[in-house]
Amino acid sequence: MAGSQWELPPELCCRPMAFVALTGLDVVYNAVHRAIWDAFCANRRADRVPISFKVLPGDHEYPKCRTKRTSYEWYIPKGILKTGWMNKHLNLVPALVVLFYELDWDDPQWKEKQSECATKVEIVRTSLQGRNTKVAVVLIQKKTPLPPGEDLVASERAAALCNACDLSGKSLFVLPHTDHLVGYIIRLENAFYEHAQTYYYTEIRRVKSHKEFLNKTTHQLLFVRHQFKIAFFSELKQDTQNALKYYRTAYSLVHELRAHETNMLEIKTMAGFINYKICRLCFQHNTPLDAIAQFRKHIDLCKKKIGSAELAFEHTAWMSKQFQSFGELFDEAIKLGLTAIQTQNPGFYYQQAACYSQDRKLQLSNPTNYDMFHGVSLPTPDPLETPTGGLDFYGQRPWRQGHQSIDPPDPEKEKAGILALQIKERDVPHSELIIALLSNAVAQFKKYKCPRMKSHLMVQMGEEYYHAKDYTKALKLLDYVMCDYRTERWWGLLTAILTTALRCAYLMANVKDYITYSMELLGRASTLREEQKSRIEKNLIKVLMNEVPDAEPECDPSSSTAAASLWNDRMALAGSNDFTIEVQDYVPFIQCKARFQSPSFHVDQPIQLQVFVRADCPHPVRFNKLAVSLSNQEYNQWCVVESSGQENMCLSPGATRCYNFSFVAKTEDVGKKIEMTGIEVMLGSETGRCVFLSWRGAGGDAASTHEALQAIRSLRHRGRGTEGRQELDWDSLTIQHSTMIISRVPKISVQLSHQPPALNNEMYCINFTVQSQEEAVARDVKLTAGLKPGQEANLSHTTYVTLNSSKVCDDSDPALLPDIPLGDLNPGEKMERCVYVKCVSTGQRVFLFHVAYTIDTTVEGQQINCKCHKVKENIIIVCAHICFSLKFEPLDRVAVDIPFLLMTDLLSSSPWPILLATSSLQLVTMTSKTAQLHSQLEQVVLQTGECASECFCLQCPPVANSSNTVATGQYLISWRSPLVQTAVTLPHVILETVPLYIHAELPSFGRVRESLPVRYHIENRTALVQEVEMAVEPSDAFMFSGLKQVRLRILPGSEQQMLYNYYPLMAGYQTLPQLNISLPRCPTTNTHTLRRFLPQRIFVKPQGRQLDDASIAAA
Repeated sequence: MAGSQWELPPELCCRPMAFVALTGLDVVYNAVHRAIWDAFCANRRADRVPISFKVLPGDHEYPKCRTKRTSYEWYIPKGILKTGWMNKHLNLVPALVVLFYELDWDDPQWKEKQSECATKVEIVRTSLQGRNTKVAVVLIQKKTPLPPGEDLVASERAAALCNACDLSGKSLFVLPHTDHLVGYIIRLENAFYEHAQTYYYTEIRRVKSHKEFLNKTTHQLLFVRHQFKIAFFSELKQDTQNALKYYRTAYSLVHELRAHETNMLEIKTMAGFINYKICRLCFQHNTPLDAIAQFRKHIDLCKKKIGSAELAFEHTAWMSKQFQSFGELFDEAIKLGLTAIQTQNPGFYYQQAACYSQDRKLQLSNPTNYDMFHGVSLPTPDPLETPTGGLDFYGQRPWRQGHQSIDPPDPEKEKAGILALQIKERDVPHSELIIALLSNAVAQFKKYKCPRMKSHLMVQMGEEYYHAKDYTKALKLLDYVMCDYRTERWWGLLTAILTTALRCAYLMANVKDYITYSMELLGRASTLREEQKSRIEKNLIKVLMNEVPDAEPECDPSSSTAAASLWNDRMALAGSNDFTIEVQDYVPFIQCKARFQSPSFHVDQPIQLQVFVRADCPHPVRFNKLAVSLSNQEYNQWCVVESSGQENMCLSPGATRCYNFSFVAKTEDVGKKIEMTGIEVMLGSETGRCVFLSWRGAGGDAASTHEALQAIRSLRHRGRGTEGRQELDWDSLTIQHSTMIISRVPKISVQLSHQPPALNNEMYCINFTVQSQEEAVARDVKLTAGLKPGQEANLSHTTYVTLNSSKVCDDSDPALLPDIPLGDLNPGEKMERCVYVKCVSTGQRVFLFHVAYTIDTTVEGQQINCKCHKVKENIIIVCAHICFSLKFEPLDRVAVDIPFLLMTDLLSSSPWPILLATSSLQLVTMTSKTAQLHSQLEQVVLQTGECASECFCLQCPPVANSSNTVATGQYLISWRSPLVQTAVTLPHVILETVPLYIHAELPSFGRVRESLPVRYHIENRTALVQEVEMAVEPSDAFMFSGLKQVRLRILPGSEQQMLYNYYPLMAGYQTLPQLNISLPRCPTTNTHTLRRFLPQRIFVKPQGRQLDDASIAAA
């Protein structure tokens, strides 16, 4: 049957909505009516009630209602569901008819218009006679009505109009035509929706009432029909939960029917309809697992209900449609927000639908089943024609509609009908159906990232295009897929695809594609047998000789005849016999690898390049030209070999040929890379067809990388036992696609001599010696000497280089002297220069000495002018001549007008002894407590690692500004001979002002149990009278006499003394009793600040004893 026969009816697939008919609207000539109609149907949002509106004339004839049965006792149903029933309730029989009538409450012709309105309502009721359809009236008014109860005239006239039209008050509506028309329309819709709900509820009750008259013996079909109708009315009522329940009941009842060949199609058709509804509602309720479970159950129940074996293709067509419909439902649910996964997506259902369509096509092509109707025309009269042009019931045969018995009523008609179906099946475009389903499946698998499934189905699409004789599209799809199979090395699948592609290319007489696929089928990736490869190679040779190839096996005879004609036309064409085939992405029967023999060549060496060629075809193959293209095209002329009848241009199967090329590089290419951009092998001849096989880079193909990797692994396992083998191992041949041209090896010696390390500010001498070992004169010798570029930036600012030894380097001298001309250098001649370096900072530096010259030489008979250079680098460590550290006594800050000590430590890291001539302080703010500062390090010699210290007593006077940080000055050291003076900037110090200065007078040591007098001097350094509170803390090591706690006043600038006698009790270093001092008028000054001026500990000697004369004599 035609593909459209199995399409689901549109009234089954659409969303059922309540049908409301609108009458009395002239939407063509009345602008007000047109605005009302547009408000009902235009731009309906999802939140508005689901109603289907249709404008009908007032005297429209609705379908006549059949007489209701009062008994089903003798009634035998002719089918399950009539073909027009769903459409009737969706589009023909309304749930509500609304009459629109223009009438204002204060209309002067109220009586006449009231009568006219009642007449129109009666006409509508007459046309709906016998149906439960509701009728409502909407009055179109120009004024906005008053709130209910305020307009008494309107209330009276509304009641009168309801009586005249026999309407209830809930069926009369007023529609003011104002600016808020859409708002009134939405309120009207809601009211209409309630009336429609009532209608469908009544219809459901009416259908349910028939159940008590049915019996399961003769009325099984009616049970299914009534459950389907109740479910459909529930959908119209938007009660989807109950609809799903009744559809499930109907589905169970369908499979309880007794099935036989005459009603099998009807049962499957209705089962498919109900299954579609169930799955659609499950997806709508967001229960996709229930939908999938229902579909699987449906397929399990129906897949074996084949029916007549002569019409088995109908069953496969029906199965295909089931999978396709479910895939469409699944896809629609995904678009509405459902989430699918890789292993459960619509693509699998489209794929299965395509599989059943392919089975359907195979059933048609099976000669054992359909020999009898091939070449037979349709019977007359056509048994598929019906008087009405359609079927009365879904799923029935046109020639025996309404027949429910097991045996057909007329065997002859049955045979004629089956034959007509079989003949019509021949005209079905099976390949188009299959391709459409596969295309949908490919789109889904691409969306859910299933590349292998996508490739598999694209192969099937290509094969279907081949069977449909659309060879261009077939080749396009197969070419796309072959790339994936080559990458993943599915050689068996690739061979099958290539075989189909070769047939397509032959039938199209596409010479280039035919050659390409033939070469790959002859290659090592092909799994064809040897005799098949031999046939393909012979055909390839014919094509190269501009002859017609033999037809490919398994081609349609008529297509082969047409192809032979096309090939003859190709032979007659001139100027189209040269083809270039890029074989890098294929696996051709000729393999090619090339390599430079070294990653780099000196400019005075010939560049050597090897090209390896191998054939994998069953018979020897001859080629006429081999050419290598390089990045510098001037070298291409040296890398060409052409046939002139020699045997070496013939490739034997499995043997490897090596071709060597050599050329001399140009001196301007020194420092540049030469790359192979391509290799070209020419097959055929100018008298026939010329085919240029082109490889990008240095050869290789789609399988080379993996084969090379496998060869490396194999060599590792086998070890080195194959080193002596003479034959080349093709897989182990590596590709070297580029080489670097480097300068000629210089034949000069460069020597550097110096005495490290270099010291700061020293004019350090480096002796440079260059000697020629060339056989010719080295011309234009130039020297570049100095700091090597690329080091730290600050080094270039602290390093100076010169050739002049008569002056000391300064900032005007550079860090690098470039291109110093040295003249020519004869063979064996030696040349010396002195380079002076001055570094003003320590650290490691790399110095560069670059010698460049030119020389003439001969390479393979060619005279070239070479530029040579030699680089000598040397690392020089610059040492600090004096490393120092400054150390204050543990003072964080310095008090104003209070002496303190400054101590310097000098550490020598020079490898030689250093003579310190003198040292001095240059003070900025500080003053010295001594009359004259003399150097304590004068004429001191420091060896490596020795340290010298110097101590100064300083005092800081009050500063004029408010800054609490002042500069100390510089420490000057004069060293070495001649004298070099180094200035070291001393750090700044933090000042603080103390209101009270306290210091102690005490002996340098004490003795146990002997008095130790301690006098404290307390000076007031402020301009105010200071109150001082003093207290002495007790100590375990001392007893003392004096005021333990005292409060006194000290005038500005004056001094107060306090005397204490300490009595030591223990020997050793002992902590003195702590003196706590507080200044009430200076709360910011604490005891710790003042206590740091006092000594904390004192050494106590043991108690002495008197020695008598006897002891002395004994000693």
